[in-house]
Amino acid sequence: MSHSLTVLAAGGAGEHRTLIITLFSVFVAITLGITVWAGRQTKSAEDFYAGGRSFTGFQNGLAISGDYMSAASFLGIAGAIALFGYDGFLYSIGFLVAWLVALLLVAEPLRNSGRFTMADVLAHRLAQRPVRTAAGTSTVVVSIFYLLAQMVGAGALVALLLGASGEGARRWIIVLVGLVMVLYVTIGGMKGTTWVQIVKAVLLIAGTLLITVLVLNKFDWNLSHLLGAAADKSGKGRAFLEPGLQYGKDGTSRLNFVSLGLALVLGTAGLPHILIRFYTVPTAKAARTSVNWAIGIIGAFYLMTIALGFGAAALVGSKAIVASNESGNTAAPLLAEEVGGGAGSTGGAVLLAVISAVAFATILAVVAGLTLASSASFAHDLWANVIRKGATGEREEVLTAKIAAVVIGGISIALGIFAHRLNAAALVALAFAVAASANLPTVLYSLFWKRFTTRGALWSIYGGLVSSVTLVIFSPVVSGNPKALFPGMDFDWFPLGNPGIVSIPLGFLLGWLGSLLPQEAADPKKYAELEVRSLTGYGAH
Repeated sequence: MSHSLTVLAAGGAGEHRTLIITLFSVFVAITLGITVWAGRQTKSAEDFYAGGRSFTGFQNGLAISGDYMSAASFLGIAGAIALFGYDGFLYSIGFLVAWLVALLLVAEPLRNSGRFTMADVLAHRLAQRPVRTAAGTSTVVVSIFYLLAQMVGAGALVALLLGASGEGARRWIIVLVGLVMVLYVTIGGMKGTTWVQIVKAVLLIAGTLLITVLVLNKFDWNLSHLLGAAADKSGKGRAFLEPGLQYGKDGTSRLNFVSLGLALVLGTAGLPHILIRFYTVPTAKAARTSVNWAIGIIGAFYLMTIALGFGAAALVGSKAIVASNESGNTAAPLLAEEVGGGAGSTGGAVLLAVISAVAFATILAVVAGLTLASSASFAHDLWANVIRKGATGEREEVLTAKIAAVVIGGISIALGIFAHRLNAAALVALAFAVAASANLPTVLYSLFWKRFTTRGALWSIYGGLVSSVTLVIFSPVVSGNPKALFPGMDFDWFPLGNPGIVSIPLGFLLGWLGSLLPQEAADPKKYAELEVRSLTGYGAH
């Protein structure tokens, strides 16, 4: 399938290619510079894992926003709306509502109870080695699922920017993104990652706001005219603005939508790269403040995805979007080029370069956060506390985390090469489902249920993890259709594209059942100690 590089008409005229690549390179160089600077400030394990707990609530709110508004948000959701209208916008609603769960149930207790990772909270009252092993395994798996979406977005984006097409081009682009990702983590640690996420959040909001203003200006600030034009250009008419274009056609697609909604709403509170962000602030109050800021920033962004998605449908058209990328992941950059003056114009080339650079910075910031979360969990939970049983120093632990980042980056590159046909938002929804199935039940039970036991934690984590991953493997996402991970194979006996409706309740059920079985009792003193710490902050790091 690999063929020679060709210049895409949608990617901007050839005479502007140098300008596009130069602007793009400047953005990437700035973020790498920030990473190197921050790396020089990283002196200890606390600096590497938690940024020295030196960030304010507002700074961490920006960083959380930068971590959360990923390629799925900017590229995947814009593409989903451009191709499926109303049903695509459901992703925006789900991602935003999910923050209420994180704010109300997880943010403050987690910050008070842990040190660096989710497993710190679980190990406080449960058997340390088996629980850390389970939590570390779950963290790595969820992070790799999420990393896949970023790799897919990066491949589509840079291929468009460079005017490259073909399997070979995308593979080299994914390898490049993976290498830069590893550099971010190994050099900058949490400090570098956080500052890159802060800069990226500001740039992303500014870029999205600029496109929103330009799109609305083209339709005289009349949202009704924009939606009408999008429906007309989509070729689907009024159905484009109504439920059912992607979900609701039959019973299976309705169940798939419910499954997707559960995964989106419950998944955020179990995402490891989001959970570790609560440890970068000095107090629980700052953690709460950071989530409040994040909700405001993320909410504003997702409102603007209306202009991104429907604007792309109205001004670029679904045919041109699919011709560039079959899953719609290039809808936002193509829209930027169109509102900047169109293909071949200097304004279009500049805006395409700026928005693509912002999107690429988005991808790099998110993959750095994901890689840091998974490598930190491996080094801190699996290596330091399980394999070495606490007999390790800070330097060895940080070195292990850096080596783990290289390995996890390599795995993500290998899987990302095969996943380019999938929509980035749909891939992230799978990561949310795995996180909500394996991590969320265990965290909630540990924080709020005094009868929760080690057996319950292990059943919940492994049961939710194995069930969700197994159902994904045997779903239409992996095989059985042209857009699947392996389109030439067919073993999709599970009909839903998202496993959440089965695996999330199963994770909660197994945690409850495992804790109620005889032969193991919860320690009420340990729970009382954790409860005081989680609610008051007494003894928090």
